[in-house]
Amino acid sequence: WEQSVALGFTLNKGNTDNLLFTFDYRAAYKVAQREVGLGLSASYGEAKGRKNVDQLRAFGQFNWLFQEKSYGYARVEGFHDEIADVDYRFSISLGAGHYFIKTPTTKLSAELGPGYTIERLGGKERDFATLRVGQRFEHKFDDKTRVWQSLELLPEVHDFSKYITNFEIGLETSLTKQLSLRLTLRDSYNTDPAPKRKENDLRFVTAIVVKF
Repeated sequence: WEQSVALGFTLNKGNTDNLLFTFDYRAAYKVAQREVGLGLSASYGEAKGRKNVDQLRAFGQFNWLFQEKSYGYARVEGFHDEIADVDYRFSISLGAGHYFIKTPTTKLSAELGPGYTIERLGGKERDFATLRVGQRFEHKFDDKTRVWQSLELLPEVHDFSKYITNFEIGLETSLTKQLSLRLTLRDSYNTDPAPKRKENDLRFVTAIVVKF
């Protein structure tokens, strides 16, 4: 297992009064034909004494490689965002993926498969079938610095004009053998948000990473 915990904290007092705390846990396991990825992230923030960030996300994915670069996958994900009025959103998907590039320093993969989502949004419960399209790129410049980018598209099967996209791009560089500095830009877009909520959420996070 390769595991890491990233902690970010911002506090401003005076002319600007705000607080932001972020936590991110990642674990990866790779052996023979199996790949496992786990993640848990949480964010909490206040501005002028009022809560403006309260988000929780968790996921797990299992890949089974039936060829050197091709695999089948199963993925589950849970999401909560009080500010966006998402009480919960649970998604499960099954599908196939392929590594277009798979070297010790560079990886580029894409995934496609059906899924199903259950959510409580704006106080209303609903469930629907989705089509999941995923893509991920990662490159290691050396033993200390790496960059990555991922994109996930989740359109509703019965109405492709309704969809959710999740985009992430990041840079991580080692400070010591166990400590790193991580910069991450995340963007989530929902064409059908809760009433009186915006479609887009963009966040830039700076964090210290502990590897173990």
